[in-house]
Amino acid sequence: MRIVHALTRKPWTTAQGIIDNHYPGDAFQKPKGKLGLRFLIAVMSVVFFLLVISYGSRMALVDWRPAPPQSVLWLNTTWLVLSSIGLQWARMGVRAERIDRVSVGLVAGGIFAIAFLTGQFLAWRQLDNLPSFGISNPAIAFFYLITIAHALHVVGGLVAWIRTMEKVWRGYSVERVRQSVELCTTYWHFLLVVWLVLFGLLFSGNTQLEFLLKVCGLK
Repeated sequence: MRIVHALTRKPWTTAQGIIDNHYPGDAFQKPKGKLGLRFLIAVMSVVFFLLVISYGSRMALVDWRPAPPQSVLWLNTTWLVLSSIGLQWARMGVRAERIDRVSVGLVAGGIFAIAFLTGQFLAWRQLDNLPSFGISNPAIAFFYLITIAHALHVVGGLVAWIRTMEKVWRGYSVERVRQSVELCTTYWHFLLVVWLVLFGLLFSGNTQLEFLLKVCGLK
């Protein structure tokens, strides 16, 4: 009987049981969120990089008429910076295990993000009211394409923000909202960096674009 038992025994099941006892079920779930966010950021980086290169290539042509500068975009940039700061405050609250700081940071980040989207809508309306700068102008078309693409990603971030806020409002512990806050903050910082690059290119001169294209080896 001992021989039969030794032959039929499955030692790997015992080892797996020992591992499961030492690690909670969600221990292997946390990296999945970070891995998914990294993949998403990589895809978004490629998309926006292609938009920047297309914008620069089209801008180098002689018929290019740049879009008129809009002061509201400076204010919108400020809103997005403050939104990112708010999310960073929430992250610091998580690390300090202060759910009150987490709540304040999340609320501030969301409000400023909504202010940013509202400002972008006003910028689109201002362009639409300029008869000499219609959608047929390549610069205006690119302006809409780039800013709307970025705004849609901000909206996607707000969806994740709402889900995180829901957890906080339900009284979840800091540990249970830690990953959501970390991922939201990382995503927000990425959107801020992307917007700063786009904002710099939207009203840059041909000289800066030519330099960028030479650096990238495209000209």
